[in-house]
Amino acid sequence: MPLYKLEEFDPSYRETFGGDDIKSLNLYTEGGTEVGAVADALVDENGRFRYLVIDTRLDAVGKKILLPIGLARINYSAGCVYVDGLSKQQVEHLPEYRENIIVDHEFEENVRKVYRSTSGNITYDRENYTYEQEPSLYGLNKPDHQTFRLYEERLIANKHRVKTGEVSVSKHIETQTARVTVPIERERVVIDRVQSPDIDIRVDPNEIKFQEGEVARIDVYQETPEIHKEAFVREEVRVRKVVERDIVEAEDLIRREELDIDNSGLGDLNVKENSLEIHHDSV
Repeated sequence: MPLYKLEEFDPSYRETFGGDDIKSLNLYTEGGTEVGAVADALVDENGRFRYLVIDTRLDAVGKKILLPIGLARINYSAGCVYVDGLSKQQVEHLPEYRENIIVDHEFEENVRKVYRSTSGNITYDRENYTYEQEPSLYGLNKPDHQTFRLYEERLIANKHRVKTGEVSVSKHIETQTARVTVPIERERVVIDRVQSPDIDIRVDPNEIKFQEGEVARIDVYQETPEIHKEAFVREEVRVRKVVERDIVEAEDLIRREELDIDNSGLGDLNVKENSLEIHHDSV
């Protein structure tokens, strides 16, 4: 199975681990002796940690070696990595890791041989070997590596639009009878024949000329109404919509898991910002 340097596998690995950088950690023994620093990490094709690359500084012996992840305890809050035993003799016998080498099956087996002297024996079969065969070297399920999650529930508020109805505005035609009054004028001829002593005037016979066919003409007019229909804008109807805002409150019971620790008489419990340490005072 090929192995990859951490940054080659995940260029943004610092963001993946929430800002923590394993390359900045120093390596200590259980007794608190600094034996080196983490220079890099090697992961498999699934992103599982397999080795820490350690730049050792142990009794004037210095070289880069591979430390199987199962032998290390990473404490980001304390800024260090603890190793379950790493002797000068082991460092001397471990193959030196260089940046330009390929970590193949043979190189890994030479690393495992050195650590198996303290972690047990196994018959190596290159074709069938898996990391799970040696949990002491690669397993992270030991008490020092156990990880479990504390869960909590949260109320998440979302919203979506729901059609609650629609308003349709249309028009129709209504008919009705309309009446309009137009005053008109009409002429008529009135003939008055006056026989009265007041007009009994004597006429000189010589002035009288009797003749037939004399006609008096008077033009008679009358007005006739002209009525037609025209269309006018009576009113305008404007259709629009407005958004009304409201706040909807919701409440529910949510659950949250908290940590219960039973040190069973192992000593005082020291609570740090992001870690817990149990100090055991031997008798």
